[in-house]
Amino acid sequence: MFFGLFGKNKNIEPQKLCFSTDIHCHIIPGIDDGAKDSNISVSLVEAMQQWGIKRIIATPHVTEETFENTPESISKAYGILKEAMEKENIQIPISYSAEYRMDGRFNEIMKNGGYILMPGRYLLIENSFVQPSFDLKNIIFELQLKDVKPVLAHPERYSYYQRKRQIYSELIETGCEFQINLLSLSGYYGMAEKETALWLIDRGYVSFLGTDLHHFGHVESINRFLCTREYADIAKRLAPVLKNDLLPSV
Repeated sequence: MFFGLFGKNKNIEPQKLCFSTDIHCHIIPGIDDGAKDSNISVSLVEAMQQWGIKRIIATPHVTEETFENTPESISKAYGILKEAMEKENIQIPISYSAEYRMDGRFNEIMKNGGYILMPGRYLLIENSFVQPSFDLKNIIFELQLKDVKPVLAHPERYSYYQRKRQIYSELIETGCEFQINLLSLSGYYGMAEKETALWLIDRGYVSFLGTDLHHFGHVESINRFLCTREYADIAKRLAPVLKNDLLPSV
């Protein structure tokens, strides 16, 4: 079904996003591989507003050894972002959670409940891009026992799942929900990611769409994509099923 979309790249007037709440972005300054300072953060937020985003849930990485963020470090950096936005008189609701890598550190975080939940008790989790978490289904189960709703970030980007797509169905059956990246649909990461994202849409496996915004290169790619008929067609299919704008207010 989805292959017909690849020919629909004719430029049209820029479209707005088919969701107004972004649940996956890296705009909090200086704490991961996203915005390096508050000036960049502000510029990224302004771009998001142009796309029709009206509410942002920032999700900095929490990763063993690389980005060992804590609720305290995230809160401190978030305060810097809020101050910069107030200075520029940018008014948009921003809260934060995190994107948790399923590694040894997350096992400790899960034991003591030290994670930051999104509204609705959702939690964004991710695999390594090198290999999957072999304990993923158990992690999902343990989170659900704590009344947490796990959302797997960008499942279309994991090459080891692309080659064994039955795992997607198995994960959906556990009750885990999927968030795919807008950038995957634009082809930013490559054709395998794009094809897999569209395959997931075809099967009704997508609950959330996110920008996963890190830097201006991502902004440029999304800007181009929003000017294509291909995006307009995908947006029509996704808009009725996305849960982004159904999240309760903070």
